[in-house]
Amino acid sequence: MILQLDLESETPIYMQIKQQIMEGIALRSLVPGEPLPSVRSLAADLGINMHTVNKAYKLLKQDGYILIHRQKGVVVHPDGVPPADAEFLQGLQGDLRPLITEAVCRGMEKEQFIKKCKDIFAQFERERGNE
Repeated sequence: MILQLDLESETPIYMQIKQQIMEGIALRSLVPGEPLPSVRSLAADLGINMHTVNKAYKLLKQDGYILIHRQKGVVVHPDGVPPADAEFLQGLQGDLRPLITEAVCRGMEKEQFIKKCKDIFAQFERERGNE
């Protein structure tokens, strides 16, 4: 697993780690049951604090993306990611609201925003081999 961190980004490092692991799962480059580096190992490989990796892993565990076993280590959740239930959809709405707010403030039309979303979704489908 290769993570590309942008240390100059406004996005916190732990969020970059979380997002990249989620993207690996979405693109199927990380498959259910696949082991991930330990907190200590990943922190050493990336040259960052262990607490930063631990925070990313904790969030991924809370969201059902990974399992953390004391003996087996960290693995991509063997049962796959939970489906998009009502709680997820409510969270998604909360995550989208500030993005839509900024788009509206910048004069972006609804059709432009929806097209951008469709383009990104299509990119994921292509990279997964679904098209």
